[in-house]
This record gives sequence, C-alpha cells and structure tokens, in this order.
Amino acid sequence: MSKTNLTRRGVLKTGAVAGAGLAVPTYLSAASHSGFTNAPGDSSVTLGFNVPQTGPYADEGADELRAYELAVEHLNGGGDGGMMSTFSSKVLDGTGILGRKVEYVTGDTQTKSDAARASAKSMIEKDGAIMITGGSSSGVAVAVQALCQEAGVIFMAGLTHSNDTTGKDKRANGFRHFFNSYMSGAALAPVLANAYGTDRKAYHLTADYNWGYTTEEAVKSSTEAMGWETVAAVKTPLTQTDFSSYIAPVLQSGADTLVLNHYGGNMVNSLTNAVQFGLRDKQVNGKDFQIVVPLYSRLMAKGAGANVKGIFGSTNWHWSLQDEGSKAFVKSFGTKYGFPPSQAAHTCYVQTLLYADAVQRAGSFAPCAVAEALEGYEFDGLGNGKTLYRADDHQCFKDVLVVKGKENPTSEFDLLEIVEVTPVDQVTYAPDHPQFQGGALGTCNNGA
Repeated sequence: MSKTNLTRRGVLKTGAVAGAGLAVPTYLSAASHSGFTNAPGDSSVTLGFNVPQTGPYADEGADELRAYELAVEHLNGGGDGGMMSTFSSKVLDGTGILGRKVEYVTGDTQTKSDAARASAKSMIEKDGAIMITGGSSSGVAVAVQALCQEAGVIFMAGLTHSNDTTGKDKRANGFRHFFNSYMSGAALAPVLANAYGTDRKAYHLTADYNWGYTTEEAVKSSTEAMGWETVAAVKTPLTQTDFSSYIAPVLQSGADTLVLNHYGGNMVNSLTNAVQFGLRDKQVNGKDFQIVVPLYSRLMAKGAGANVKGIFGSTNWHWSLQDEGSKAFVKSFGTKYGFPPSQAAHTCYVQTLLYADAVQRAGSFAPCAVAEALEGYEFDGLGNGKTLYRADDHQCFKDVLVVKGKENPTSEFDLLEIVEVTPVDQVTYAPDHPQFQGGALGTCNNGA
C-alpha cells in the first residue's frame, strides 16, 4: 500500500544550528538516531518516485511509475517476483528491504528542474523518503541529483541520457543505470556508415537543454570522425510542439541527413513535421534523404507510428530481448498492465532493485554504505547482460542496442527492431574523456 502526498510545492523549511546562528535545511540539521537523513523505523521504509506526470515527457513518466509500483510489489513479496529471480545477486527475498516493508510517495517533475527539485524536497522533508529516483529529463536529473547530494540521500537516476549526469555534474550520492549520449554516438556511427556511407552532410535539430547539447556533440563527433560533415546545428525550445519553421530551412541547407536530437513528444512532433515536408521522399547530393533519431523509445515509436519505418537510433533496452531477465520483466509488467514495458520502465524498475540490493548487501540504509556497495559493482540478469557500476563516475557500462523502425510491424508495440547489439567495449570511455571533463564526484554525504 503506497503512501501519498498531495502537496508537491512545499517550501524548504530551515532550522537553527545551535551556537552557529545560521539557518540550514531541516533535513541537514535534524540528525537521526542512526546518524543519517531519514533513517527508517523498524517496520517500513519510504522511497520517493519523482516522475514527469505532465509535460512533454509524461508518457515516459507514466510508464516509469508503473515500473516503480511493480518493483515495490515484488520487493514486498507480491506478484511473481519479476527479475528478482534472474538477478545475479540473491539477497532480495520478498521481505522488503532489510525486513522493512517498502512504501512510496510520488511527485510530478513536470519536466521542469525547479518543479522537480521542489517535489524532491517535499518528499525528503515531509515524507521521510530515504532515496529519490525517477525523471525523464537530464536537466531534471542534474538538478535533483545535486539536491540529493546536499540532503544526504541516494539518487538513483531514471531516464537521463546527457553526458553531464555522470560527467561534469556527477555527484557521489547519485547513480545512473541508463546509458548516455557518448554511448549512443559510439554505437550508431558504424551502423550509419555501413548503411549510408561516409560522405554525408548532416543538419542537427537539438532540444535546447543539456541533454540535447551533449547528444548533438556526441553524434557530431562520432559521425564527423567517419567522414560526415555537419552543415548546421539549430537549437529548439523544449516547449515547442510545431517544428515546421525549423524543418523548412533544412531543405535549403544542402544537407542530405537530418539528425533529430529530440526525445518524447518533441521527437514525435519534429519527425512528423519532417515527413509532412516530404524530406524522406527527396534526393539531395545524389542520395536519398535520411533521418536519424539518436535516442529511441518504444513510446516514441508508438507516437510517431509509420513515420519511424527504417529510421535508425539507439536504445537502452527493448522488450523483445530474449535473455531470462528481460523475459521475466516483460511477463510481470505485461501481466499487470496489459502491454510491454518501455526502456524508461525497465531502467526505473532495475534502479529500484539495485538500490534495495545495495542496502541488503551493505546491511545498512546509510547513504555512504549504500554508495560503497554500488561502486564497482558487477551484476547480471537484469536485462542488459553483464553490467558494471563504475566507481569513478557512478555510470553503468553495458552493451548498447542500435534499433530501427520496422517496415512491417505486427502491432502497435512491435515498431522497433534490434539491428545490432554493440558490445560494451565499443562504448566504454576513460573517466577523463573530453566529453565528460569538468566537475568532481566529491564525497558521499550521509546528511545528518
């Protein structure tokens, strides 16, 4: 049974520090008996699920929330246990986390950083959430991750693809399972070169926030390295719904390839506009015009429909994978909700299990003990094959899927096909790679 909190606009309260004459957030000054923020009692523990319930990424948020609820059900011993039975670690047994029943509160990020921070603050301060997770925007993830670092709680990032999340904005209390922009570029470039050749002129339309910037940089870098030329890169507002005015200049640019660094509803609308303008029926520079979508999801493919046919992109996970973990998750999710899960649902379910597993292995809810259990942790059986949570930056490293829109789908859920499983070695980079420089992981914060 979940806890609910209808107030999501709470102003952060402050409390006096004895003898200091300074005001600090209550969650930093009110030390618990166990010495860390929001130490749970003996019977239950509260997690905070902060997802976009409104805004351009609301579809992803809805699926994330479904996955979180399923993970809580499994952790508490309900349902069929899902991927707990395939997870290489065997410490989760359906009795909650360290014997405490898992409860949760929810918030709406609205795909806005300020709203997401306010929601997370409320869950930490008013509801006693000991871990915050969720989000479908890298701008949101970076903002909430910084808040959790300050508050002394663990942040298990949801859908965040920007290099910055585990690059210049990484934090010791934050962990990301999802792949990133660099990995998309590294996986896509060889496939694009094989399909379209190495002599291409690309025009980028890029969502105007940090995810768009790092995805543009990653794809430009990887495609230019194989011979492509970038003729233009234009930023578009996250709130944009009609991209016609941005598509028209592509026709006069000399570009023969359009790269849509857009996600969610933005990608659905921009791709639809591009097809309406007839780009896919044109020839430029003696070549058939092509469109590339660096980051794909099943939900986006469903929204765009037939427009995705033949278009390449990358994805973190897909429900058609046949490993035992993926099959178990698809069965559980499908039984509960009546349709297959998205990559957003998958990564959020996995992050919840990974947090619970780390607490169990550490024998403590203390954030720094949990962080230590996650750093350098290697695991399998959660749908992506062998995976490493790298200690240097708290980024997961695993194989990356390159997909394309199916020409002959069999259902509204069967719109993407996996064309290549890019091995982890091809997408692995040094912690000080130029696309990830700046910022420091810092030290873990227990909060109290």
